[in-house]
Amino acid sequence: MSAALRAISAARDMAFKPSLKEEEEVKSKRNDNTKCTELPKNETNHEENDNDTDEETDQEDSDPTKLESEKELHPGPLFSLKDQLEKDKDDESLRKWKEQLLGRVDLSAVGETKEPEVKILSLTIQRQGRPDLVLPIPFTNNFKKSLFTLKQGNLYRLKFTFTVSNNIVSGLKYTNCVWKSGVRVDNSKTMLGTFSPQAEPYTYETKEETTPTIIFARGSYCVRTKFMDDDGKCYLDVTYYFDIAKNWPTLP
Repeated sequence: MSAALRAISAARDMAFKPSLKEEEEVKSKRNDNTKCTELPKNETNHEENDNDTDEETDQEDSDPTKLESEKELHPGPLFSLKDQLEKDKDDESLRKWKEQLLGRVDLSAVGETKEPEVKILSLTIQRQGRPDLVLPIPFTNNFKKSLFTLKQGNLYRLKFTFTVSNNIVSGLKYTNCVWKSGVRVDNSKTMLGTFSPQAEPYTYETKEETTPTIIFARGSYCVRTKFMDDDGKCYLDVTYYFDIAKNWPTLP
C-alpha cells in the first residue's frame, strides 16, 4: 500500500512540475534577456576612461603652477657689464646689492662688448713624484705627438688656468672625453660655475685620480677637452694625446 502511495505521489509531482529540459530552456531565455539589457564591459570601461581623462584635463587647466611653468621665457635685452655697473651708481643700496651679486668686479677687465670672453691659458699636469708640467694653450707640438706620460698606478690631476673679461660668463662647463684604440674609455662633464671679469686668472683643478695598473692600460690615449657656457658658446675645443707607461720616462 505504501509503495502504491509513493508511486501515485511521484506521478502527481511529474504531472505538475515541468521537465528538466523545459527548465533549462526557460533559464537560458532569462539569461539571454539579461545579457541584452546589460552594457558590454568594454563600453563601460571606455566611458569610465573618458570621464577620468576629462577630470584630469580639468585639473590640469585649473593648475596655475603648471600653466606658469609652461609659458615661454623671454629674456630681456643683453647689456654690457659696464652699463650695468653705471646704472644707479648713486644708489647706495643698489650698489651694495650688485657687489653681493657680482662680487667686486675689476673694472679694468670690463669692456664695452656685451658678450663675455673666456680665454684658456694653460694646462698643468700635476703628477705624484714628478714636477708639474705646464703646457701653454694652444699647444705648440705636433698634433698626434704625446704631450706627457703618466706612470701606471700613479696619482695625478689636471689644472686649467683661464681668464674672464668683458662680461659675466654663466654656467661654464668642462667636458672631457678619452679614447684608447678608438674605444671611448671615459666621458665626464663638470659644471664650473659663473665667473665675473677680473684681471687675475682663475684656476680649475680636476679631482685627483689614479692611473690603472693593469698591463692592458699601457699605451697611447686621445683626449678631447671643451669649455662651454650655458648659451652653448665654446671657448676651447682641443684634442691632444698622452701615454701611460710602466715607468717614468727619463728626464732630459
